[in-house]
Amino acid sequence: MRLINTDRPLISIENLRKSFPMGKERVSALRGVSATIDRGEYVAVMGQSGSGKSTLMNILGCLDTPTAGSYALDGRPVGALSDDEQASIRNRKIGFVFQAFNLLPRFDALHNVELPLLYRGMDARARQWRAMEALEAVGVGDRARHKPNEMSGGQRQRVAIARALVGEPSIILADEPTGNLDSGTGEEIMAIFDRLNGDGHTIVLVTHEEHVAIHCKRIIRLRDGTIEEDRRLSKPEI
Repeated sequence: MRLINTDRPLISIENLRKSFPMGKERVSALRGVSATIDRGEYVAVMGQSGSGKSTLMNILGCLDTPTAGSYALDGRPVGALSDDEQASIRNRKIGFVFQAFNLLPRFDALHNVELPLLYRGMDARARQWRAMEALEAVGVGDRARHKPNEMSGGQRQRVAIARALVGEPSIILADEPTGNLDSGTGEEIMAIFDRLNGDGHTIVLVTHEEHVAIHCKRIIRLRDGTIEEDRRLSKPEI
């Protein structure tokens, strides 16, 4: 089912700044970043190590707060929300995919994917049905009862994508999603993101790899905590 679009930007950030204490000084990771991201966009955030891309991703995912500036998600100012309200947004509005997969080793794939729904209080039968549907959507339904150490890296990342999808989030945030995979498997994972975006999902991924970024329809390139380039691609460059 294709997701519904509205005119309001899904993400709006204005003059975001983030600094960290380091000894007697403060180091600036973001130095006034402003951008909007609409529903259905497919965006790569690029930059060298230390450019601020991971800091920006953490703020977008409500895992960190800016030192200054504003961030609105789906029209709601995130800075005005309580910790519990931000936790609810992470559970209901955002699907995370990490380089290291972040699967619980003692749980099989089905139970890993169920977790976001468990935190919502959904009953067991509905959770299992939704989790199985998500696993099948990314091609690992036959691995539902396998634990992470019984799967390949590509299969584990597919499970992680299923977990991100199962709660029907407004946005999927992927942090170096192919970083621990060989090039062939990485292309398979990017093909899944391509298909998900084609179905209407909003995807923002952090990468330092050009061959990953060219799958996207827009590239935001950071340098020293500022936006060096914000380029929309007329068509995928692959």
